[in-house]
Amino acid sequence: MGQGAVGAAGALSLAGALSLAGAQAAETPLSLDLGGTIPPGGDALSHGRGLDCWEVRKHNSSEWCHFIQSNPDCRLEGGFLDYLQGVFCVFPPRLLPLAVTLYALWLLYLFIILGVTAEKFFCPNLSAISTNLKLSHNVAGVTFLAFGNGAPDVFSAVVAFSDPRTAGLAIGAVFGAGVFVTTVVAGGIALVKPFTAASRPFLRDVIFYMVAVFLTFMVLYFGRITLGEALGYLGLYVFYVFTVVLCTWIHRRQRGEGLAPPGPWEPELPTDTEERESSGTNSGDYGEEYRPLLPSQETSLRILTTALSPLDYRKWRRKPWYWRVFKVFKVPAELVLLLTVPVVDPDKDDLNWKRPLNCLHVLTSPLLCILTLKSGTYGLYQIQGVFPVWGLVMLVGSVLAIIIFVTTSNEEPPKYHCVFAFLGFLASAMWINAAATELVNILRTLGIIFQLSNTVLGLTLLAWGNSIGDTFSDLTMARQGYPRMAFSACFGGIIFNMLVGVGLGCLLQMTSSQLVVKLEPDSLLVWILAGALGLSLVFSFVSVPAQCFQLGKAYGVCLILYYLAFLCVALLTEFRVIRLSAV
Repeated sequence: MGQGAVGAAGALSLAGALSLAGAQAAETPLSLDLGGTIPPGGDALSHGRGLDCWEVRKHNSSEWCHFIQSNPDCRLEGGFLDYLQGVFCVFPPRLLPLAVTLYALWLLYLFIILGVTAEKFFCPNLSAISTNLKLSHNVAGVTFLAFGNGAPDVFSAVVAFSDPRTAGLAIGAVFGAGVFVTTVVAGGIALVKPFTAASRPFLRDVIFYMVAVFLTFMVLYFGRITLGEALGYLGLYVFYVFTVVLCTWIHRRQRGEGLAPPGPWEPELPTDTEERESSGTNSGDYGEEYRPLLPSQETSLRILTTALSPLDYRKWRRKPWYWRVFKVFKVPAELVLLLTVPVVDPDKDDLNWKRPLNCLHVLTSPLLCILTLKSGTYGLYQIQGVFPVWGLVMLVGSVLAIIIFVTTSNEEPPKYHCVFAFLGFLASAMWINAAATELVNILRTLGIIFQLSNTVLGLTLLAWGNSIGDTFSDLTMARQGYPRMAFSACFGGIIFNMLVGVGLGCLLQMTSSQLVVKLEPDSLLVWILAGALGLSLVFSFVSVPAQCFQLGKAYGVCLILYYLAFLCVALLTEFRVIRLSAV
C-alpha cells in the first residue's frame, strides 16, 4: 500500500511525482502509456528492451518465476503485497485458477474497504470540517461533498497516473465511469421514477462536463499535458464551484424578490426534510435511534466497548439475510477503521465524542499514517540507526493521549474536538489511498495474467467498482421520491472526478526539471472511450431539453441500450475483432 503524503492542509501527494534522472530525462517528457500498439501492461521503454512483463505467459510455466524476479518491468509500484510474485512464484502453475479466484475476492473486498471508509469515516469528517469552516451548503456540496463521494475514483486515478505502466487504468476508469454514470445510472433513475429534471443545474453541469471531456480529448490528441494544462483542469473546477455558488445566489435573490417563481430547476440541493430522510447514514449503524431518554453515567470501559462495536444487534434482527451476510464481510474492516479513524459528527449532540476511544485515536491515527506512508518506509526508518520513527510516534502519541484523557470528561467534548475531524480526514484518506494502491496493483496483475490492456480493466472493473456505491445510493434516492436530486448528482460528481483526477494525477508526475507529461493514446480503445462519453453527453444535452426536461422510461431504456452497445464495441476492440486496417 505505497502512499505519498496525504494532508488535510492541501496537497494530496498520494503517489509522489516520478522523476527521470539524467540529462536525457530532463529533456524528454515523462511518458505515460495509455495502451495501444505495445503489449498491454508495459511501457514503451521496457517494450523496446524486450522485457515487457506482459510476455510472461508466453514462456514455459517453469520459467515464470525467474522471468518475474529478473524483469524490472514486473516490479509493482508501492503496496505491501507483491501480487505478481505471489501468483507466479508462490502458487504452482496448476493452481493459477485458485490464485486468480483469491485475487478476485481480495479485489472485491478492497472495493468494500473503499466504500466503507468513504461513507462512514471520510465523508462525515469532511462534513464536520465544512461545518467548522461555516461553509454554505452549495460550496460544501461541490467541494467537500464532491471530494468525499469521488475519493475512491480520484485516489485510484492519482495512484494509477503515478506509474507509466498503469496510466491506462486512470484514463479507462475516468472515461469508463463517466459513460457508466451518465448512461446506466441516469437511465436507471428515469426507469425507477420518471421525473422532471432540474433544467438550469442540468444544463450547467452537462456543459462543464462536455468542456472537461473536450479538454481531455485535445490533450490525448496532442499526446502531452503541460503544467499550464494540468493547472487548467484544477482551475476549471474552481470556476465550476464559483459558477454554482453564483447561480444559486442569483436564483435565490430572484425568488426572494418574487421575480422567479419556483420551477422544475429547483431545488439543486435537498431541503431540510429531504436531508433528514435521505441522509443519516453516517452513524445509523451504531444504534443512535436507541439512545436512552435520560442521561446516565457510563464508565470509560463501557464507552470504549460500545464505540468499538460495529454491530447494532437491534438493527441486525430487523434486517434481511443478505444485509446480514454483507455486514459480516464489512465488520473486520469497520472494526479496524473504528480503531484508527476518529469521526466527528456535527449532527449529534455530543459530536460523537468518545473520550477513551478518541484518546486511543491520538495514538493509532498517527501510527497508521506513518506506517502506510510509502509502504512503511518512513515508519520503519531508524533515527541515527537506533530508534525507529514508529516508536517515536507511539511515545509522543501516548503522552498526548494521557494528557487528553486526564484533562477531559466523558460527558462533554473539549473545545478543540474539531481537530479530531482533521485527524480523521487524514487517517481515512490514508486508508483510501492504501486500498487504491493495492487495487491498482491487483488490476495490473490481472491484466498481465489475462493479457488485457489497462484501459479495458479501467473502463470495466475499476469503473464499475468505484461507481457501484453511487449507483445504489442514487437509485435508492430516486425510489424514495428524490429523482431530481439523484439525477443532478450523476453529472455533478463526475465533473470533480475528471477535472481533479486527471489534473492532480498529471500534476503530481511533474518535477521542477520536467514540466511536461507525455501521453501515448495509441490504442483505438482510448478514442472509442472518449467518443462514447462525448456522444452520450451530446445525446442527453439535446434530448433532455427536447422532452421539456420530462424524463421517462423511454429515455432510460435508450441510455442503457447505448451503454450495452458501447461495452460490446469496447470489448470487440480489445480482442482485436474491431481494428483499424493498415493503410
